[in-house]
Amino acid sequence: MISVLPSHDTSATAFRSEVFPELHRDNLRTLQVNLGYRCNQSCAHCHVNAGPTRLEMMDPQTMALIPKVLDQYQLECLDLTGGAPELHPGFKDLVIQASCLGVEVIDRCNLTILTEPGQHDLAAFLAKHRVTVVASLPCYEAENVDQQRGKGVFERSLIGLRQLNQLGYGQNDEQLILNLIFNPQGPQLPLPQAQLEEAYRKELKKRYGIEFTRLFTIANMPIQRFATQLTMSGQRESYQQLLEGAHNPDNLKTVMCRSLISVNWQGQLFDCDFNQQLSLHPKGPVHHLRDLLDVEVQWPGQPITVGPHCFGCTAGNGSSCGGALQSEGEIG
Repeated sequence: MISVLPSHDTSATAFRSEVFPELHRDNLRTLQVNLGYRCNQSCAHCHVNAGPTRLEMMDPQTMALIPKVLDQYQLECLDLTGGAPELHPGFKDLVIQASCLGVEVIDRCNLTILTEPGQHDLAAFLAKHRVTVVASLPCYEAENVDQQRGKGVFERSLIGLRQLNQLGYGQNDEQLILNLIFNPQGPQLPLPQAQLEEAYRKELKKRYGIEFTRLFTIANMPIQRFATQLTMSGQRESYQQLLEGAHNPDNLKTVMCRSLISVNWQGQLFDCDFNQQLSLHPKGPVHHLRDLLDVEVQWPGQPITVGPHCFGCTAGNGSSCGGALQSEGEIG
């Protein structure tokens, strides 16, 4: 059973009702693209409300803009997400095009997609093109995973992990990176990342013979499905207070929005994936992928749209698409 940090005191005296600090962009490194909301799962914590019945999907004309933007701005990373990004019919072609540009491609994979009908060659494709796999696995025990992500998901996730391990992922090949994602079951902050990574590494190896590269911890954001759960349980305000009370200003230096632009399935631009789901548009001069090809944007200094949910990224050790922003020893 994975534990989490105890909730901070959320009494009126402890709660600091703050406006999130101003943020400005640094150099742009990553283009994070949501290819659509269709998914083979419907996870309780999903902040995009993805699922099997969602039909939203990026059209070919918009997708064709992505390699052009990567090339024009000499970006280092294409971060593909969804839904299940692999369900997009243009997923593989996009991966190939980005790889040919020398761009690192990240696939935010739910693992069970590797066992879906028609996806028998997906793991081998990812390995062939040296795609970095970032996979959600909120626990190393079946009950906890299935509670959050659906019945039978844990066993299917193990099958997917074994496929990846057999191809060299999470082993000694530095080009076959397999990172796992942990997020808490409920309205708490995750334990320190290094502590959880040690536990995951020990238990997954001992119980299932599975290896991985890194573990990332991510705080649940109080938006979409998770926000609905919080509201229904009467915990939405207390969770927001928890995030604000645990705000660490040092995390502002490395939040993901300073080096990342998020793109929705329609090609619209946002400062991060969470802003995308809240329809909080950027303050800068561009609002669509095609704009990036018409206007040569100077990214450093561009203002970033912020809101109360941003405290989810700066609470405690910090949280981003790449895990904690600081180690336990740096928090003071």
